[in-house]
Amino acid sequence: MNYDANLRSVSALPAPPGARETYSKVTWRILPLLLLCYFSAYFDRVNVGFAKLQMLGDLRFSETAYGFGAGVFFVGYALFQMPSNIILYRLGARLWIGCILVVWGFISAGMVLVHTEPTFYALRFLLGVAEAGFFPGVILYLTYWYPSVRRGRMTTIFMAGIPVSGIIGGPLSGWILQNLAGVHGLAGWQWMFLLEGLPSIVLGVIVILFLRDGIQDAPWLSGDEKALLQAELDADAPPAATASLGSMFANALVWLAAAVYLTLVMGLYGISFWLPTLIREAGIRSPLDIGLLSVIPYAVTIVGMVLFAYSADRRRERRWHVAIPLLLGAGGLVVSTLFGRDIPIALAALSVATLGIIAAQPLFWSLPTAFLGGVAAAAGIALINAVGNIAGFISPYLVGWLTDLTSSTDSGMFVLAGVLVVGAALTLCFPRELVNK
Repeated sequence: MNYDANLRSVSALPAPPGARETYSKVTWRILPLLLLCYFSAYFDRVNVGFAKLQMLGDLRFSETAYGFGAGVFFVGYALFQMPSNIILYRLGARLWIGCILVVWGFISAGMVLVHTEPTFYALRFLLGVAEAGFFPGVILYLTYWYPSVRRGRMTTIFMAGIPVSGIIGGPLSGWILQNLAGVHGLAGWQWMFLLEGLPSIVLGVIVILFLRDGIQDAPWLSGDEKALLQAELDADAPPAATASLGSMFANALVWLAAAVYLTLVMGLYGISFWLPTLIREAGIRSPLDIGLLSVIPYAVTIVGMVLFAYSADRRRERRWHVAIPLLLGAGGLVVSTLFGRDIPIALAALSVATLGIIAAQPLFWSLPTAFLGGVAAAAGIALINAVGNIAGFISPYLVGWLTDLTSSTDSGMFVLAGVLVVGAALTLCFPRELVNK
């Protein structure tokens, strides 16, 4: 087969012969492993929300101390985003992502050693440093395989690791907290950190052995399949004007994307770090019951993520498919707060909030990857993720501080809802013709 590298934008062309089968092969080869890795990454950073149910009482930490420790992860995470992603760009995804997984697995398991606030803060900071390059690295990595018209669905599959971590991790954490407390002299939360850090180490070794750096490095693709994939990527390449590192820093759209992502992350970690607490405040006391009930919002979210992603790709529309979920997230937080003591209504509202906040995440990444290319994509994605994840520190710390101040999570949830509304408005500032492709 012969493919013209000067084709018009791939979004305007019908799929070439064999494209469906080729992309299916790529997806089955790389996406399941990446999804498992993101499940492990996300859960290792937010399982502290379940540990909180016991750890605060055992160690006599305040809600503010917990919020600071949960959030300080994102200080290390933000500081090392860009250098880590540029290393991946130079070194290759297979080796760098694999090493990242192994290191953060050991640090996460090392949380078993926490006995003082400084130790808690230090290990959370180091976990952030270790994880810094993973998420932006994978977002960059997907641009090596898929044109923009396919990337929304692929990013959604990858980011399904977030709700999957809630569906599997919630009940697992609740069971560990309830049934392993005191075994061999360790608290339930210590067993939870120890056991849930080990899968990352195993996955890191698997990534090093089996992941491939790009199209030309894949022995399971034929020459014709490689040519097809490369031609579609070449036709979809962003304008040359955005292909330099300097132009990335000067690009106002990069900073707009960073601002939008900051609002998304505020909502995401408001839900992730506080969902177990919100369920407990609705009247559920058993750690296992809290874990089982936390499955409901995440199960609803998986269905919603798929529907939003399918709609966005089919309609070739990105802005409203980010803005509408954010508004749903804001509304869900408000309703769950107003009816916090009514368990069915609170759970339904938390499900809507979780769906909206998480469904917006993968679709957001189709915005900056539509106008960034080359080394600017590596640095730009890392910059956006780094700035956005500053909210990962602000959100849990702010909610913790407001909870200590008011003896309730209500004010914190209202603030997060307002932030999500701002994020929806900012999303609509992206030029439609640039990102809707």
